[in-house]
Amino acid sequence: MKDTDLDKVDRRLLAILQEDGRIPAVELAERIGLSPTATGERLRRLQKEGVIAGFSARLDPHLLGLGLLVFVEVSLDKTTPDVFERFAAAVRRAPEVLECHMVAGGFDYLVKTRVADMTAYRRFLGDVLLALPGVRETRTYAVMEEVKSDGALPL
Repeated sequence: MKDTDLDKVDRRLLAILQEDGRIPAVELAERIGLSPTATGERLRRLQKEGVIAGFSARLDPHLLGLGLLVFVEVSLDKTTPDVFERFAAAVRRAPEVLECHMVAGGFDYLVKTRVADMTAYRRFLGDVLLALPGVRETRTYAVMEEVKSDGALPL
């Protein structure tokens, strides 16, 4: 599916779901101005085409004892396809890693993690991150304030 395949109603439906993924189907239908049947058909189509990748709950990390958000620049010792693949496979197995992105610029990957505190981060850095295949160097950025973290896509 291409971006141009989404009409105004699809975009409205998606924007509402990003705000409240648990909205009742009847209320969603009312808000977008379609029947519940037509709304259900659109939802199924958007899921089948992969536009809606899934549904989940947003949890409060502070209430779960994960109050420290950290971004880490990772530089690898070599930039070859096999090193990239080994690193990526290992990161996918690390539950502490929330996100990992290969980037262009002065380092290779940007890792996002959440831990309890700086002691827990130090343990993660030594036991997990620095043990990943190919890691040569890291730079840590502890988040002092989350200014915006709602994650909704601009539709």
